[in-house]
Amino acid sequence: MPGLLRGVARTAVVAGTATAVSNRVSRRQAGRWAQQDYEQQQAYAQQQEPAPPAPPAPQSAAPDEMTQRIDQLKQLADLKAQGVLTEEEFESQKRRLLGS
Repeated sequence: MPGLLRGVARTAVVAGTATAVSNRVSRRQAGRWAQQDYEQQQAYAQQQEPAPPAPPAPQSAAPDEMTQRIDQLKQLADLKAQGVLTEEEFESQKRRLLGS
């Protein structure tokens, strides 16, 4: 009878080990599949996001207005070249004139 108990015990250990290994492999595969599903969902969601709206086009000025703006920019550049305006003041005035 001791040989029979030893055989049953060995079978139980082998079966338990096999079950534990099988469960571990199943959990790892499920985790990998879940990660792949998550990555695919993220990629799909990024593809489905609408593109941001384009910035509004600047209003075109009449030819006379454009000529005036160009003349004013030239005057600002001359003042900067003479040292009357600093770089920051020049950039600020230029942005104001261009409306940006």
